[in-house]
Amino acid sequence: MKINPTLSSSIRLVLAGSLAGVAFGVQAQQVEDDRVLETVRVSASAVNEDPQNLAASYAILDGQALFERSQPTLGDTLNSLPGVNSDTFGGGASRTIIRGQTAPRVAVLSDSSTLLDASDISPDHAVTAEPLLIERIEVLRGPATLLYGSGAIGGIVNVLDKKVPSALPKDRIDGSFGLRGSSVSEEKAGAFEITARATDNLVLHAEAMMRDSNNYRARGLDDSRVDGTFSESQNASLGLSWVGERGYIGLAYSYRDDGYGVPGHSHEYEGCHPHGSALHCEEHEEGEEEDHEHEEGHEALPKISLLSKRFDLRGELAGPFAGVERIRLRASHTDYRHHELEEQEIATTFANDGYEARIEVQHVEIGGLRGVVGVQYAETDFSALGEEAFLPQVQSRTFGLFAVEHIEVGERWHFELGARQEWQKHTPINDERGRPEFDDSATSVSAAAIWEFVPDYSLTLAVTGSERLPHAQELYARGIHLATNTYECGLFPDPLTCGGPENNAAIETEAANNIELTLRKNAGDVTFAIGAFRNDVDDYIYGRTLDQFEDFRLIKYTQGDAKFTGLEAEATYRVSESFAATVFGDYVRAELDEGGNLPRIPAARYGTRLSATAQAISGELEYYRVNEQDDIADFEAVTPGYDMLNLTLSYSLGGEGSSVMYLRGSNLLDEIVWNHASYLARVVPLPGRGVTAGVRVSF
Repeated sequence: MKINPTLSSSIRLVLAGSLAGVAFGVQAQQVEDDRVLETVRVSASAVNEDPQNLAASYAILDGQALFERSQPTLGDTLNSLPGVNSDTFGGGASRTIIRGQTAPRVAVLSDSSTLLDASDISPDHAVTAEPLLIERIEVLRGPATLLYGSGAIGGIVNVLDKKVPSALPKDRIDGSFGLRGSSVSEEKAGAFEITARATDNLVLHAEAMMRDSNNYRARGLDDSRVDGTFSESQNASLGLSWVGERGYIGLAYSYRDDGYGVPGHSHEYEGCHPHGSALHCEEHEEGEEEDHEHEEGHEALPKISLLSKRFDLRGELAGPFAGVERIRLRASHTDYRHHELEEQEIATTFANDGYEARIEVQHVEIGGLRGVVGVQYAETDFSALGEEAFLPQVQSRTFGLFAVEHIEVGERWHFELGARQEWQKHTPINDERGRPEFDDSATSVSAAAIWEFVPDYSLTLAVTGSERLPHAQELYARGIHLATNTYECGLFPDPLTCGGPENNAAIETEAANNIELTLRKNAGDVTFAIGAFRNDVDDYIYGRTLDQFEDFRLIKYTQGDAKFTGLEAEATYRVSESFAATVFGDYVRAELDEGGNLPRIPAARYGTRLSATAQAISGELEYYRVNEQDDIADFEAVTPGYDMLNLTLSYSLGGEGSSVMYLRGSNLLDEIVWNHASYLARVVPLPGRGVTAGVRVSF
């Protein structure tokens, strides 16, 4: 199902209509000088809108719940949300999976600005967002994601922090500090953040954290601890803002220094190479692997040494002139690199130097119509040098125009319309293999209706037609990638050495047509959200396994028509003011039209959560079951299911939960947990039974 050719004209109509709305508002509306910024309840939606009037399926994790559930990686922190999983890769890296899809189809944003790290290249590359320094996390699926480009077609994770102050502190100084320790990995972590009012309008913010953890303990292997799952991290940020009555403008500098192991890494396949669509591997010398396995200490294991330096410029202004309710600016520059170390020697270096700028203009309400128009530009220079440089240096540029409009019709109907036009260009630099430049455009539109058929009950129908342009890795990959035990071949043909002529075809634009139906109850003792979705994708780009030798695979990026079908549900019954019970579950099936399944799709999951509060003490007991995954792709193995039991107890030290101490037991059944969504599905198990203790004091 291709997107209809009339979409190009449709998107022009939406963008033109939005711009006309701004222009009409300039003539017909006057904005009061004393107007103040409204709170953006779901920041990534771009429009100051009641969350109940958002067509997008969303989840928010913040406050005490975020602190108690935070893990060393962002993916693990979000793993228990309905429809959200992670492609775990040891103790230092884990990316978010939304409805069976992950990077480069799921975008991780820092307050609506792309992180510009290297996590979209490989699952062993860390996402540079630190859960201990995050104030709130928003996870969005559906129509709102097209505001952020084709790299967010599967969903977005928007991380909100305090590093650029956006408001004056309640007192002249406020802040918090926290400590956390975990038995399963012997983790020791600490963080602090402080915001100070230097003058009537000038606000300073500083934050930092440190974490150190050993190889975590798990069942399922000969050793009690899993080699290569250690991690350490240091983060710091300094920000300065001018805050006025109608907005703010601020700048922050952030520094991140990580070191973590790469588990499952094996050099026995270094001699593997493709002959067309067949994989040829030379037998490693007898005893070589065994000698390597018996080396001791972190120094003998592959390790990633990561360094990221980032500037963020953020600003918002309410009522800048007639017809405009708000202007929002986001801009960033990131200088990222990481070394992959072998016995303390640099084997491969990945680097990404990038800029991004984004401006959103929200016009005043005109005849019930409220909306945002915007522009986004990004430029990156990515390079890989060394033994595993399976990608050339690539300069990438992306330019996008977008709009979203909301309108109320009567008291029971809410409509939403959105569109985005995007242009993308990838240019290999000094590529010895002569791979060509890629230059194309993509068009995406969405429409949704929310019907409140009785008070507090709503039914949402959302339809999206999205086009996605290929990631540089999908185009240009060619070479060995030991972290994932693969030899990767990109979409651009190479009949002799990568995939063979029978697996080469002209590159087509990936086009997805998605329909989603959601039933919600928003108030009362019983609340729930139940949703079903179907996503038909033409020319879906995926890593197809052509051949396999032991645990090493030949991967060819291929296009094929695919279908994603799924369910998500969560319902809560508040028995009393102090007790509530929740049931939840999710399921996704991803199939190719020509037959077979897509790889690394999470298994079905369902469970319950019981929570209780007695004055300053609260507790939560969580149980869920992850089913066996037997809907597998070629060369995959069935992954067994498991039961997960977690218990959290917390004590509030101050008013409104501003200071808290907690104790959390995870995997209390000490299950052997294999994650089917991971490249290390049957190589590296997830952590076993562990206890985490933490305290956070706010002032």
